[in-house]
Amino acid sequence: MTRLPALLRSPVVRVGFLLLALALAVAYVVRDRVAIADAAARLDAGALLLAAALSVANVALSGASWRAVLADLGSPLPWRAAARVFFVGQLGRYVPGTVFQFLAQAELARDHGVPRRRTGSALVVALLVSMTTASLLVAAVLPFALHGRWVQGWEWTGWLRWLTVPLLVVLVPAVVNPLLALLLRLARQEPLEHAVSWRGVLASAAWALASWAAVGLQVLVLARAVGLDRPAGPALALALGGYALAWLVGFLVVLAPAGAGARELVLGAVLALATGSGGAAVVVLASRVLLTLADLLLAGAALLGARSALARVRAQQAAREG
Repeated sequence: MTRLPALLRSPVVRVGFLLLALALAVAYVVRDRVAIADAAARLDAGALLLAAALSVANVALSGASWRAVLADLGSPLPWRAAARVFFVGQLGRYVPGTVFQFLAQAELARDHGVPRRRTGSALVVALLVSMTTASLLVAAVLPFALHGRWVQGWEWTGWLRWLTVPLLVVLVPAVVNPLLALLLRLARQEPLEHAVSWRGVLASAAWALASWAAVGLQVLVLARAVGLDRPAGPALALALGGYALAWLVGFLVVLAPAGAGARELVLGAVLALATGSGGAAVVVLASRVLLTLADLLLAGAALLGARSALARVRAQQAAREG
């Protein structure tokens, strides 16, 4: 495992890793192409376009949440550089195993002078922020959306309160900084030069909540398109809380790339309470495909932006030398 960072510095290995991640991401879409075509036939073009835009917003805002933590740790990357690191590195989620996203982002950030320990720590904190905000949203809005259909409303979320409280405690700077120091020591890395602050945590949480709002609206748009007729408030609560719960379960199923399978199962079960199993299946499939396409689109845009920036730098150097 210690040789992987060195291997990822090789241009050949980097290109090979990127092609593998792209192939796996595309495979998740291609394997269900017949079901995707059937689902698309049930959705109008306007709903699909709006849901696609919200999918891009969800992924982009997730990147902003990570960037806020990285800046708090002492590496305020410009937006273009941060996009290359986060969106391209995020394709590592589609490779089985949890380590590849960390490694890919760490090596890409190293190109911009960011130490690996800083990039890895930022991703850990950003994931903790995502888990905490997701569990808070589920506990806050899903019982309201379901109107007590699951074991007397609030009572069924008891396990989430057991999860949320420790997560909130861990995000306290006085707790998370010693935890990061321990993890870095175990990884035989130097300690961080800058500690995580409340400002960084709150900024990351604000971006994360905006990201959840975007994906909740995406699910709502798709659910409305297949016949969800609940009032706006409960409908949004169902979409937002259902997706946040599905993401939490998918994240905990660490062996599934990008939470594949488990996430869809949970989201489908929640939405089926209001749309029926047929409509829920369409929403779940369309949501997954659009988010995967958003990952690919933003990664591609980040790569093209980095390439054009590199071309401009080389042109300026050639002009000076000439």
